[in-house]
Amino acid sequence: MLKELIIEATSKRVVRRVLSIDPPTTEVSFEDSGHILGIPAAGVGTYTSTIRPDGSIFGDGQGLHVTQDGDAITWSATGVGHFGPNGSISYRGMLFLRTGSQKLARINNACGAYEFDVDGAGAGVSKVWEWK
Repeated sequence: MLKELIIEATSKRVVRRVLSIDPPTTEVSFEDSGHILGIPAAGVGTYTSTIRPDGSIFGDGQGLHVTQDGDAITWSATGVGHFGPNGSISYRGMLFLRTGSQKLARINNACGAYEFDVDGAGAGVSKVWEWK
């Protein structure tokens, strides 16, 4: 069951490169800012996306957020996406969190269901809900 919204952020693509043409695979790095459990945080992440024969996109990635107090949270994620109008992409998947922060310890090993939507210019919006 989906519970509390634990991450909400906006992002901007920083780098995109082609890793393979067979199958078509890209790597994207981005910077973001938003809130984790209501606490302001900024982060970076990188993910790879592979276009499948049916046109869907398989993606996996990892990243790091740091709160305004200096607490670090790492994540890894896997998801499936599809292309939309004007080069946009919409992903849905699962994200796994880890931190050494005592203040944020409740998210250790949390499993989050995420939505990540990015427009053709590389501006993204992400939301993660805790799944219990």
